[in-house]
Amino acid sequence: MTNERRRPRFSLRRILLVLSFLGPGLITASADNDASGIATYSMAGSIYGLDFLWIILWVTVGELVLQEVAARMGATTGKGLTDLIRERFGVRLTFLVMSGLILANLGTTVSQFAGVAAGAELFGVSRYIAVPIAAAGIWWLVTHGTYNRVEKVLLGLSLYAVAYIVSTFLVGPDWGEVLRHTVVPTFKMERTYILAVLATIGTTVTPWAAVYMQASIVDKGVTMRNYGPTRADVIFGTAMGNVVSAFVIIAVAATLFVQGIRVETAEQAALALTPVAGRWATSLFGVGLVGASLLAASVLPLATTYAVCEAFGFERGIDHAPHEAPVFFGLYTAQVVLGALVVLIPGLNLFFMMWISQVANAVLLPLVMVLMIKLANDSGLMGRWTNSRWKNVVMGIMTVLVIGATVALAMGG
Repeated sequence: MTNERRRPRFSLRRILLVLSFLGPGLITASADNDASGIATYSMAGSIYGLDFLWIILWVTVGELVLQEVAARMGATTGKGLTDLIRERFGVRLTFLVMSGLILANLGTTVSQFAGVAAGAELFGVSRYIAVPIAAAGIWWLVTHGTYNRVEKVLLGLSLYAVAYIVSTFLVGPDWGEVLRHTVVPTFKMERTYILAVLATIGTTVTPWAAVYMQASIVDKGVTMRNYGPTRADVIFGTAMGNVVSAFVIIAVAATLFVQGIRVETAEQAALALTPVAGRWATSLFGVGLVGASLLAASVLPLATTYAVCEAFGFERGIDHAPHEAPVFFGLYTAQVVLGALVVLIPGLNLFFMMWISQVANAVLLPLVMVLMIKLANDSGLMGRWTNSRWKNVVMGIMTVLVIGATVALAMGG
């Protein structure tokens, strides 16, 4: 009897209590693995095999620092990133950042609904049914929910990651080779390779993610007094998000690359997996694509909406009623409707838009990181919560690497 009393009981309630610290960190990192991200990782895995795993490892460090800085600035100042940029650097620079952010985010938002359409069609559901239902559900969630309710739904959608992890184990990769390619860097001075590196960075470390992270921290009401759980959330979420990225590459490399099959989209990768790894792997890949797309289709328009409203002083926040923040909810609605409508245009090839949006993110990233370094080291703004030296070094190296890759690409590789 005594032993039975002491036996641990793993109830759903206890599991939820352990995971209660999760929030913006996991949501942001999971949304980074969106439809265009899965397409990028699938293409990289099919063309270059496991060669991109070391890039994912190092990009994880850069993303972790970027997201922690954004979260800390939000908790310290109570203001969003574009709000701080406007206050400290003026309207012109803010307009430049906003223009690049809106351009990249619009293309990426469209790609999320393309991911919903592609994933639904893998299961025999027409895009003309799936996309309107998805858009209506996403719109209703944000316009009729509180921040806490929206966060719980988005955390639930983050569970799509399980599908990619399981599908990777189903294909049975050589884990020794996986480890070797993760720790041993390889690089090719080829235009296609450099473009793929830029796209991988652009879909993993994104300006919109920093904007959304900081805005959601402010919206949630996090301060430095209760920052500890948020910091843990950022670390766990970033690590988990990039583990999923790596698993997509591993699954595709272990099946399609070894067969000489190249793909350009996530749905092509899912279909190509069937004869090589079986229907279960394809189904799981499709489930992951739909889940990732729904999550990102909710978050991307929010990131843009937060940024615009912060930059120009409009009322913002999910906890407001639509009539209290008409610009916030109107802009969100417009993005969701536009993203869904574009995908429904017959015969439209969305791959180029998806690819360019990721490259645009990578090109915009150095400017945003430089501004964040300046803001995070401003003692008048951050008080004693300014950046440590090693975080400045990591962000600086990341900035130089992205600029170098962009210049190499412009010069022809």
